[in-house]
Amino acid sequence: MADRAEPRRASMRTVVAVFAAVAVLGIGCVWFGQEDRANAVADAPKTAAAQKSKAPRTSQEARVDASPARAMPGVRECGLGEPVIEPEIITLTCADAGMVASGIKWGHYARDGAEGTGVVQVSRGASGAGVMSFPAHFRLYGAKNVDGMMAFTGLEVAYTGATPLGESQETYSIA
Repeated sequence: MADRAEPRRASMRTVVAVFAAVAVLGIGCVWFGQEDRANAVADAPKTAAAQKSKAPRTSQEARVDASPARAMPGVRECGLGEPVIEPEIITLTCADAGMVASGIKWGHYARDGAEGTGVVQVSRGASGAGVMSFPAHFRLYGAKNVDGMMAFTGLEVAYTGATPLGESQETYSIA
């Protein structure tokens, strides 16, 4: 009978040691995951207009005027700053920069609208660091005089394959 008591203690020690190791690894992964989540938004690409603009962000709506103008319309980063003509990057979700249209190549760019192709990058996942890309066609429309500058006010995204939100087409207000 004494021979059986020793192996049970050894197996209990093994179970406790394995449980402790798994717990330490789990806590370590969560801790590192929290750090990655904080950096995910900061690492998202920004347009040249946002990087150069020193204008403070306010919650006031931009003044939109439907009068025609002579200048070529551009895209304002999240409704702020100077419009950028033929931007390569457009932030789609301004609150967290979690969705960004990037690598845009414009096939047609005019006063009445623009069409191009590129990818939508989505920063999501359990740790917030996973970036996925979805190929898409982009269409800019609704050129208006916004705060004295010509800017497109809408962006239509049509995905050519898999979609991040389950919709094959999305529309964004970008004024």
